[in-house]
Amino acid sequence: VLPSPDGPAPSVSITEIRQYLRAQDIPFHDGYSCLHTPSLFTGDRGDQPLSASAPFTLFIDKTTGSFLCTATLAEGTWQDFQANVELRHRGVTPIPPASSEEMEEEMRQAREDARCIWERALPLWELLDEKEIKETKALFGISMVTDATLKRFGVRYLRAARSLVFPWFSPQDATLKGLKLVRVEKRGSTITYVEETLPRFDSYRNLFGLPLIGRRDTELVLTGWELDALALHQAAGVASLALPRGASCLPPTLLPYLEQFKRITLWLGEDLRSWEAAKLFARKLSLKRCSLVRPGNLQPRPLEALNQGLNVTKILRSALLASHKSIVSFRQLREEVYGELVNTEQVSGVKWARFPELNKLLKGHRRGELTIFTGPTGSGKTTFISEYALDLCMQGVCTLWGSFEINNVRLAKIMLTQFAGRRLEDQLELYDEWADRFEELPLYFMTFHGQQSIKTVIDTMQHAVYMYDITHVVVDNLQFMMGHEHLSVDR
Repeated sequence: VLPSPDGPAPSVSITEIRQYLRAQDIPFHDGYSCLHTPSLFTGDRGDQPLSASAPFTLFIDKTTGSFLCTATLAEGTWQDFQANVELRHRGVTPIPPASSEEMEEEMRQAREDARCIWERALPLWELLDEKEIKETKALFGISMVTDATLKRFGVRYLRAARSLVFPWFSPQDATLKGLKLVRVEKRGSTITYVEETLPRFDSYRNLFGLPLIGRRDTELVLTGWELDALALHQAAGVASLALPRGASCLPPTLLPYLEQFKRITLWLGEDLRSWEAAKLFARKLSLKRCSLVRPGNLQPRPLEALNQGLNVTKILRSALLASHKSIVSFRQLREEVYGELVNTEQVSGVKWARFPELNKLLKGHRRGELTIFTGPTGSGKTTFISEYALDLCMQGVCTLWGSFEINNVRLAKIMLTQFAGRRLEDQLELYDEWADRFEELPLYFMTFHGQQSIKTVIDTMQHAVYMYDITHVVVDNLQFMMGHEHLSVDR
């Protein structure tokens, strides 16, 4: 849930951040999406000025002012940063902002569970039966991935759960922080990959492959899936990382780890949603250093390219620059136009699974479009739209709800009931099971209720888009948000 509007973190501009750092004699230099400074939490203590010769391991996000020290993993808001600078002036050792005890306990438990699973999992080549190894590799589509590659990335196999295990090592001291388990489910001819993470999805921030990145690496390929990172390293020998939640979001806390790269190629997948996500992420990472691999028949996802024997290096070389001048010719658009013609189904947006008739009318959820639902009071607008949004959310569309008419607890109850497809008040013993599954959806609620100033609402939406890569916003409803005294003005 986003910060409460009663006291949201005050927004800060990049100019204010720079002015503050200069006023406090803190040396800094400009990065792509962060400012780099020496850390308050390492080395010399007390009221000594920060030395410009110290390593610049503290990164301040240019959009939000949040900071992360990659040496100590201390992180916090811009206000936390200022408070620590004040402490330092008084000769007090700055203390990293602590997360809640509940969070600490949850992370500790997750680490413990991850360690138990990790110890039970085996490297694939240590399975005794050659036939089992072949079948497992074929099941995950990694027959072409060598044992050396799996060993380099530390991938293991958990026999009991028939899952591949991808480790999350702390960049600070290489201890195990968590895991991702991936298993295959077959339904007829369709194959789906089911992922589970320790800790939970929202706390799982593993840039898979990070410990293998050298300090001197300046070029990187960013992928949406761990197996794609393996394929890229094997086929093209490039530094490659996988995002923790694929193409659905790039958490800002990961940006500091990507600052060292002068060139980043985004190759997130083979559908148009990955392409849209790549364009969104390129804006976060700074357009001038990003290139994008456009999905197409001859440019599938990296693992598929390896399996088909395509020239991966050649595909990487053909990546399109993300930054563009204000005028383009058709020659530059030609490839994209072809992509739209080839993928007509995908261009029409994310289809609703529960509302086939609606797909005929709206062609699916397309970004940048506004849809207005009207109807008399009590006609079921909220009930319908909560199911309409839930349908998309279950397909990975990051959704932000602004419910100004009914409170979030009631709305969440409606959505959880629709998600479970049953009356949970009659089966309370099932509540935790369904609530756990519901919690993993990319769904966020604004905490406003009743009339609000438009500026506050827009600021909150912009914050959500940056932090959580929201691609679908629901406002329910306009009248309540505007209040009744605004009816005469041009809304």
